[in-house]
Amino acid sequence: MKYGFFIRGQYRQGDDMVARFNELVEQARLADELGFSDLISGMHYAGYPLSQFQLLPFLSRIMGEVPNMRIITGIILLSLHKPLDIAEQLATIDVMSNGRLVFGAGLGYREVEFRGFGTTPKDRVPRLIENLEAIKRLWTEEHVNMKGSHFDLVDCTLSLKPVQKPMPPIWFGANADGAVRRTAKLADTWFINPHQRMDTIERQLDVYKTALDEYGKPFPTELPLMREIFVAGSREEATRLARPYLEEKYKVYHEWGQDKAMPKGDDDLNLDFDELTRDRFLFGSPDEVAEQIIGYEKKFGVTHMVLGLHWVGMPHSQVTDSMRLFAEEVMPRVKQGL
Repeated sequence: MKYGFFIRGQYRQGDDMVARFNELVEQARLADELGFSDLISGMHYAGYPLSQFQLLPFLSRIMGEVPNMRIITGIILLSLHKPLDIAEQLATIDVMSNGRLVFGAGLGYREVEFRGFGTTPKDRVPRLIENLEAIKRLWTEEHVNMKGSHFDLVDCTLSLKPVQKPMPPIWFGANADGAVRRTAKLADTWFINPHQRMDTIERQLDVYKTALDEYGKPFPTELPLMREIFVAGSREEATRLARPYLEEKYKVYHEWGQDKAMPKGDDDLNLDFDELTRDRFLFGSPDEVAEQIIGYEKKFGVTHMVLGLHWVGMPHSQVTDSMRLFAEEVMPRVKQGL
């Protein structure tokens, strides 16, 4: 089992973002020391009521602090962007990290972001598909000619190609069933989101496997699953320490409309805390959390847990204490159990 450390970099407006960035650097270094395999950060724009570090500059700066970890974009909202820009930005990160990049991408769902980039939700699927095709061609071909709905590549050659050949691994985040099927066709693996219950994941894995068979593709060697996590001496202690910060974060998700991007029957994040955490998050004592991770591996074949350990307002010391407890107590239990 591999473990990724997900850094959202989201804080309340008015916070001291210079001080918070220095804390994130310390957390990233600690994750590297503790044996986490990957560092991941996400992308959102106009994130009111939160302040947030932007994905590409953040990862470009932080990758020098984590020499033993892969660098994962989790996720680039690909339908908002131009492929030439993203292809060159990511190739640069792959070169500067000596081939440690994983390209995570997805659609996005927020109206403010689509409007800000001059597009619409109805155009997001075709734009994602053509952007991905263009990026793959730019990474693997010379003198690319391709006309898209919002770009025109004419005898176009990248300034820099990725170190990884033919290209970095591609993970797609997907919530709805249609997006899961599209992931099977376009990406190397499905990056399973943190919001869905276990029964929804089980059902959608069948959707994913069926689509892989239709496209003649094998099941991926790496299946990453993101979960919110907090480990403490007991479940009661974990709830007491993490509840106010997790509730605040998911209140924002609800306000942003994240629920609307989720599959029917599992599309309500405006739940009370106990219901929200049930079958969704890794929560409790080291024994409980280890048992939950082992369950995901045995039930779904998950090979990679991407862990959200920090939410809006949570003190830095609380994050690092939970990280250490996870590495010292949970990782060995999972290894023994598997």
